[in-house]
Amino acid sequence: MPDQALHLTSPTPDTTAKIAARLGRSLGAGDVILLSGPVGAGKSHFARALIQSRLAALGRHEDVPSPTYTIVQSYDLDGLELWHADLYRLGDASECDELGLIDAFDSAVCLVEWPDRLGALTPKDALHLTLSVQGEARDLRFEARSPRWQARLTEALQP
Repeated sequence: MPDQALHLTSPTPDTTAKIAARLGRSLGAGDVILLSGPVGAGKSHFARALIQSRLAALGRHEDVPSPTYTIVQSYDLDGLELWHADLYRLGDASECDELGLIDAFDSAVCLVEWPDRLGALTPKDALHLTLSVQGEARDLRFEARSPRWQARLTEALQP
């Protein structure tokens, strides 16, 4: 059972992007967000919005493609790496280690779609975000076991 949990409803994609940007401001090396939900729930939209907001804060505007086929995309945030991984096409958790993703969990900000593919390699102190579709809206459920997420969730995500 998670120690920290927060549930939000986002009525529009723009609102979801704003939530992602607010959370993104608080992330640093070693922070991992695991994005779960069915196809079309908004996992990639959330990740792209977070990445684009961090790049914009540095005065950079870049295309942020989905890593569906490349599996991992990385971004340099002036000395901090941000990794966006889509593990949908992986067949085995050992492939995550081959990608360098496990090492990135310690040194980079990591956004991981389809984290069920990690199996036993799932970081214990990651923030879990489950997205679901409710008509035009999206439900976002944030859960964490680590107390270090409490203040960030409260500050970044409370309306």
